[in-house]
Amino acid sequence: MSNDVDYFEIGSPDPEASSAFYSGLFGWQIGPPSPAGYRMVGGDAGGLWDTSAVGGGSWAVFYVHVDDVASAVERAEGLGATVVLPLVDNGSIQFAHLLDPSGNRFAVWRPNNTE
Repeated sequence: MSNDVDYFEIGSPDPEASSAFYSGLFGWQIGPPSPAGYRMVGGDAGGLWDTSAVGGGSWAVFYVHVDDVASAVERAEGLGATVVLPLVDNGSIQFAHLLDPSGNRFAVWRPNNTE
């Protein structure tokens, strides 16, 4: 599973409008917001993040499943990437958001339970 793209996320300061747009366009089922403002898309295929509390950014980002998030971030920085969201461990997963040298946002992640 390592180094495969297997998740996506949309960041929006207006999650209601984004939900209406993507569900209208693609027929995606977008769940209700969690207490943190995160909505699951298509079950667990992706997520829609309410960014109004964290600077209001807009983005679409793909997640690459890696074996070691900290090492992947270090390698990416060595190749010219910039960290946008430092490594987060929310108990279930570890992830970080980066910008590639051309300014494209991407993320690396791994589940904490690797059984």
